[in-house]
Amino acid sequence: MDHIDGHVVHEAECEVEGWNDIVSWRTLLSADRTPSEAITLGTAEIAAGASVVGARHRHAPAEVYYVTAGEGMVHIDGKERPVTAGTAVFVPGGAWHFVRNTGSATLRLLYVFAVDSFTDVHYEYPADETVPNSP
Repeated sequence: MDHIDGHVVHEAECEVEGWNDIVSWRTLLSADRTPSEAITLGTAEIAAGASVVGARHRHAPAEVYYVTAGEGMVHIDGKERPVTAGTAVFVPGGAWHFVRNTGSATLRLLYVFAVDSFTDVHYEYPADETVPNSP
């Protein structure tokens, strides 16, 4: 196994990606972009009043969110729970989920997958819903 040295990334230097009117994100650590392995980490922002049409999705790897600002609701397999700054969320692999902003300010969160690269996460959307451009 090759040795990987530590790596430092500044969020402001990472490309902003996103789904129109739903969420924007920056992938900070991902083996396809950084010399890293086993963890993919990024930040996401959901604007106040952002649409949730097409936001519900699932993927095989489990995901963790850590909310850093704002307030909202996380939907996991049909159950809704409130989230605010300081909330950690575990989303099991294969669970249908999305987050919506219920506040008047931007909802910010960290997301983490236990995979080498963001490209290892294959998004699936319900056939009966509008689908955004997949990341």
